[in-house]
Amino acid sequence: MKKKAQESLTIMTNFVLPNQTNNLDTLFGGELLAMMDKACAISAGRHSESKVVTASVNHVSFNQPIPLGSVVVIEAKVSRAFTTSMEVYADCWIDNPISKTKVKANEAIYTLVAVDDNLNPIRVPELEPETQIEKQRYESALRRRQLSLVLSGKLKAKEATELKKIFED
Repeated sequence: MKKKAQESLTIMTNFVLPNQTNNLDTLFGGELLAMMDKACAISAGRHSESKVVTASVNHVSFNQPIPLGSVVVIEAKVSRAFTTSMEVYADCWIDNPISKTKVKANEAIYTLVAVDDNLNPIRVPELEPETQIEKQRYESALRRRQLSLVLSGKLKAKEATELKKIFED
């Protein structure tokens, strides 16, 4: 059974409070990572309809500091489902409800694994991307996964077919 990426969409909204900031009065990176991890876990749980655990944080981009008092919106959505794991993309926005502006500040890519009650990995439904960005993220997820497996020694470089395609041109 395939599921749409939109079915996993999770939107979390938070204020940046004083106890979450550093000496520059901006959000600690670790606080943002925790917010994104929670949103990604909910998203992966929605897709898999099971318990999930975070396997890795594959990419984090801290592009813009988030000031004290900001409204932070995290949008997480499964970008690709593999056998038991899911790649989840998290976009972080600074939302100003007064000026009605929304600026993308950061993004991250997490990998989560669906598990049973004994923490054994279980199969997840396939993902069917619909929008252009969902399709782009879906396609590039396989390259990211193969690169991760090659770097960890779990896949031989010559078997990384998607990575080889990058260098064939």
